[in-house]
Amino acid sequence: MVWKEDKHQPGGKNIISNIPFFSDLSSDETDCIDRVLIKRRFQKDQIVLSEEDTSSYMYLVYAGKVRVVKLNDDGREQIITIHKKGDFFGEMSLLDGKTQPATVIAHEEALIGLLHRNDFEHHLMTHERIRQKIIDLLCLRLRDAWMMVKLLSFDCAEHRVMIVLDRLQELYGVRDARGVIINLRIKHQLIASYASVSRETATRILNRLQKAGEIEFLDNKTFLLKEAFFKRVSEIHAKVKCIEM
Repeated sequence: MVWKEDKHQPGGKNIISNIPFFSDLSSDETDCIDRVLIKRRFQKDQIVLSEEDTSSYMYLVYAGKVRVVKLNDDGREQIITIHKKGDFFGEMSLLDGKTQPATVIAHEEALIGLLHRNDFEHHLMTHERIRQKIIDLLCLRLRDAWMMVKLLSFDCAEHRVMIVLDRLQELYGVRDARGVIINLRIKHQLIASYASVSRETATRILNRLQKAGEIEFLDNKTFLLKEAFFKRVSEIHAKVKCIEM
């Protein structure tokens, strides 16, 4: 894959320093990272990283959002997670030399920075605190993978949809007096892809949850999760723990 650098990215150094992964770098090191990063803009639904792509780069989200998916045999997306501004991915490829077992797609218009393996090793792996952050990230990635395993263990489609909503609120939730708003524009197809159900099934379940007073659809395609929702989802988690024991 050949990338054309975007020369019109906003305040590169400031963006880098605001990304938690780079927060321990000195000002000079941040300048150096900014110089070696390749920046590219991607349009909505454009592929950022395919499963067969090179394992030589790490990717940073400067702006926008991307989704990480597995493509089923019939071409449908099984969403693994969504990365937003300040997130990064592809680090596993740089650590073990293998390609990512997933495809990354721009969920909306996005500005992505690409860091080559040599620069990754020189500027990041020599820092103890940054190595610890890599470990923390791997734990988070493992948690996302475990969530997908847990989802597949549910025979009940409604439980899978509720677990997906619960995970999304952990990542993007903003609490107010009514409950928790998932601060992400979500289409029913996205929920369906996460939960491995059809869009029609996801819509039917979401409508049922709204009618029961557990969630509310807001005007800007966001979701409000109410206390009744959290009571039910905690019961679902409790059942899973009992099964594991």
